[in-house]
Amino acid sequence: MSVGSGDKYSAGPQGLGYIYQPRLALLKLVEEPERTGVLIEGQDDLEFVEDGQSRSLGSLKHKTPGENLTDLATDFWKSVRIWLERFSASGRSTSPLRFYLFTTANVAENSFLRDFLEESSTPIVATKASFEAAMAKSAAKIVGEIKVAYEKLTEEERLDFIGRVSIFDANPRITEIPELLSDRLLRPVRREHRQAVIERLEGWWNDLAVRQIAGEKTDPIYGAEVSDKLSAIAEEYRSDNLPITFLGKRPKGVDPESDDRLFVKQLRLLGTSTSRIQSAIIDYYRAFQQRSSWAREDLLVAGEMEEYEDRLVEEWQRYKDFVVESLSADEAEDKLVAAGKEIFRWAEFETSNLRIRERVTEPYVVRGAFHILANGRPLPRVYWHPKFLERIETVLEGAS
Repeated sequence: MSVGSGDKYSAGPQGLGYIYQPRLALLKLVEEPERTGVLIEGQDDLEFVEDGQSRSLGSLKHKTPGENLTDLATDFWKSVRIWLERFSASGRSTSPLRFYLFTTANVAENSFLRDFLEESSTPIVATKASFEAAMAKSAAKIVGEIKVAYEKLTEEERLDFIGRVSIFDANPRITEIPELLSDRLLRPVRREHRQAVIERLEGWWNDLAVRQIAGEKTDPIYGAEVSDKLSAIAEEYRSDNLPITFLGKRPKGVDPESDDRLFVKQLRLLGTSTSRIQSAIIDYYRAFQQRSSWAREDLLVAGEMEEYEDRLVEEWQRYKDFVVESLSADEAEDKLVAAGKEIFRWAEFETSNLRIRERVTEPYVVRGAFHILANGRPLPRVYWHPKFLERIETVLEGAS
């Protein structure tokens, strides 16, 4: 259902508001110096800090397109109620806080709220007078509560409080923010990779935001952290690198005992332990999924993966020939198994230099590639037991 459907039971606008919060927080943070940090759902929707001290509180409002902010806007008065509490609790005139309302709506032309716009040239005394006049005219319960708190301030404190409040209207809508982030952050990144970089940055950011909102992360997220993460992600999209996005991921239902894929059968033929077969299944999964991700993002040069596999097969052939050259045609089975174990050991632990690109150093890329090659049908391109190809029909028949 669309947000603008008019259904009074629709949770769309509220849901967008929740998602808007971390997304706008990221945009505002990258506009500030790197020493600035943000807490999501701190003392307000957003709490900006600098040098460990609260600097400003921001209320966020993602409104229906075309909506205006008027004198009766509940969004404004609810925020003022919160801000008055924070102002009083933090020392009033000695408080370090400023108070911001970020809204996607426009402030109505005839509203006193225009005096609070950041670009307004209205003197604070006049803004204070228009604010008090609006309070006096309103019979709303929330405004009555604000009057009680406001009247506890001295005249100087009231003037001080009013001077701390700013409204930023016509903020970008939630769907517009990724493009703005891309324009402001990703000029050094090749254009065809910018969407992928932003998606990964937002994924990392949203994880941090959830941890903050859940109370698992109590310290601010600083602009410098965003810069460092962005730099690390962008580095993976250089011509000599590829992004690694499946580190730590595991397939569901890993069962080394019942898995009947060919690369697993090869390992069983060597008497490989269950735990090592499990690791092999995980490496296969990660490498397979990683390749699919690279293909979806169009990160590979035409023929690059095929050339990489050819190189792995050539290196495997060289090492296999070295291992088996001392074996006789009628060698005992235990010697054949020992040779197979040695070839597999080499593939697992001595092939880290066989990289698809120079800076792609994650081991599962190489290890998983060998398992993919060992899983080929009708015949695997690599194998461990020296006589596996001679026995493959028996192995497959035994499985069936």
